[in-house]
Amino acid sequence: MADRDDAGSAWRISPTAYLQRRPATFDVPAPRSCYVTMRDGVRLAVDVYLPAAKSGEAAPGRFPTIVILTPYYRRFKVTGPGVDPSPNAAKYRDFFVPRGYAMVVVDVRGCGASFGTRDSFRSPREREDHGEIADWIVAQPWSDGVIGSTGISYLGAAACFLASTGHPAVKAIAPLFAVHDTYADHVFPGGIMCTTITENYDDLVRALDLDQRDRLAPYPYFNDARFAGPQPVDEDADGSQLAAAIEEHRDSFRLRDLAPELAYREEAASHDPELHSGACSPYWYLAKVPGKVNIYSISGWYDGSAFVNGSIARFLSNPGADNRLLVGPWDHGARTNGSPWRAAPESEFPLLAEVLRFFDEHLAGMDTGIRDEAPVHFHTVREEKWQAAPAWPPHAANSRLFLDVQGRLSPAAPASKSTAEYKVKFTTGTGRQTRYERLGALAVIDYYGDWNGREDRLLTFTSAPFEQGAELTGYATVQLHLSTSEHDASVFVYLSEVDASGRSWFITEGQLRLLHRETAQCPPGYRTTWPYRTFYREDADLMEPGVPEQARFALLPVSWRLQPGSRLRLALAGTDCDHFAQVPHGRPPLLKFTLGGAEASFIDLPIKG
Repeated sequence: MADRDDAGSAWRISPTAYLQRRPATFDVPAPRSCYVTMRDGVRLAVDVYLPAAKSGEAAPGRFPTIVILTPYYRRFKVTGPGVDPSPNAAKYRDFFVPRGYAMVVVDVRGCGASFGTRDSFRSPREREDHGEIADWIVAQPWSDGVIGSTGISYLGAAACFLASTGHPAVKAIAPLFAVHDTYADHVFPGGIMCTTITENYDDLVRALDLDQRDRLAPYPYFNDARFAGPQPVDEDADGSQLAAAIEEHRDSFRLRDLAPELAYREEAASHDPELHSGACSPYWYLAKVPGKVNIYSISGWYDGSAFVNGSIARFLSNPGADNRLLVGPWDHGARTNGSPWRAAPESEFPLLAEVLRFFDEHLAGMDTGIRDEAPVHFHTVREEKWQAAPAWPPHAANSRLFLDVQGRLSPAAPASKSTAEYKVKFTTGTGRQTRYERLGALAVIDYYGDWNGREDRLLTFTSAPFEQGAELTGYATVQLHLSTSEHDASVFVYLSEVDASGRSWFITEGQLRLLHRETAQCPPGYRTTWPYRTFYREDADLMEPGVPEQARFALLPVSWRLQPGSRLRLALAGTDCDHFAQVPHGRPPLLKFTLGGAEASFIDLPIKG
């Protein structure tokens, strides 16, 4: 099965059908490039693509503009034929420009051919730059005064930063596979440092910023031998300005050094009281402009880290606008359809066609009928079809299974109280076919393809077979009553389907550092439908060794069709050595989970029969 939009009947007008109404009518010319000077004198490299008239056609003089803000080179200098110089922006250029949109691609400060330094991950200074880029765009003779933005990952978060400036020209954005909260969605999911980000990704960014081509070899998206560093702007004929810009990049920050200073959400780095995880996150600013920009948030069930939470939180937190949510069976960036039951690894869903319809409505002023579509669309894995819903979540958690003796998941709590023990080993991991590898720009084709058998090293609880199939859509939430032999620990929870043959299929996962077990009411500008926690230092609370406490947290959302005769399995661990830091360092704890009685441990499941 594939992820085509004709699987199911989720749209009145499918993205494919809409695209048939919007053929390409313009050509894509070579870009013009220049430097644009910011308020502090830093010059940013900019490429401009304008729709070019086909033979015998007259092009209008002004266009709505889509801006792409990237740290991954707006354009490479290439040394041979057969490779696109703009792998990071080509898909947007070749899709939107032929359909009547101008495109501006910007190397953000400290990156590519732009001057300056990066002082954090998604720096607040970059956000200010985005507003000035918008000023520059609307002042150009080819601009009609309307701006939108899109892009994957960092680019999508940059689109959110642009929207949050409140610039009157910015009417719509489509952040693709992008965080809302740098702390909880990205670097510290569950309050635990993700080393895939602080190490692997840091190495990639450093190699790009300093044009260290030999160090790009592990990264298949950037290691083509014909790539020869960033392309200088037109005015830099001899490349001397590019060389000077790269020299400035040597003073940029290192994420592995800064991340430990951001170990608590919204706590300032020691060198700057205004630099913290919130100031590097879209939610911090979008909360101040709700309803003023139309937002289409798009993610996948296999998206990196907890990025899918970011898309859902952004959707929930932006009332009053045309606010939409699309979640597919995709990994980070939809490079791969992650469903084990796909027809092929490549996605067949016309993602940019859906974005085009959204932009046509809100940037080009067309009547596309998109407002008549449901605001939420999602793909159900193993059923392999698309569904529509008026809200998120489509249905509430309504089925509870208790952790029971002898490794069972039971519909009723055990009458008598007991415990299940698990001794953490810091060598336990989830392998190299997970959602986290893509965050380091490493290619994964078969997600969790080696999952079967990994649970043998974990503490597991398995349900009775389902007599009938059932749909699991939304957030599964665990409530664990447990103690640890140390003052702190991490808990990793995995949910799997065990089919009638005994093979285990990964469904979803979640984690929590017990230091952050306290929950809180989510703020008005940051809405969730899962247990919210501040991750503030003042709310952190060490465990008393041997004393049980309650920890309630959600696993990542999913839509999955359980098969008749299959069983659900919940697996517990205390680390993921392949992707997360140890908690506590060098002291693998003994965890004891309460089974039965008034403090029984359980999982709530959003099951639709």
